[in-house]
Amino acid sequence: MQLDLFEIDRVIDDMAKGYAAPCATTWFKVTNNKKPTKEEYRKKVVEFMKHFEYVVSSLYPSNTQTEYFRDYVKGGLRKAIHSVNSGNNKEVERRYTYYTDYC
Repeated sequence: MQLDLFEIDRVIDDMAKGYAAPCATTWFKVTNNKKPTKEEYRKKVVEFMKHFEYVVSSLYPSNTQTEYFRDYVKGGLRKAIHSVNSGNNKEVERRYTYYTDYC
């Protein structure tokens, strides 16, 4: 049976915009770093995105579908992380620019 993982796709698609970039921005505010480099900012965004791997590996029950689910999430995260690291995630780039130019 193939799982319908539409909800998890949405989580992964929106993770950088709705969770990881705001957390990274807040982290830089708390550490009083008003001008991180793009690479530093992207790295911190990715760090927060990787926290989701912990959720998937630790909090979901073990059963016959879990391995497929974990592999699916890891693949989606890999693509999303690559997009952030390569500067292709427009939302992350926008958040970086806003933070460094206006905060």
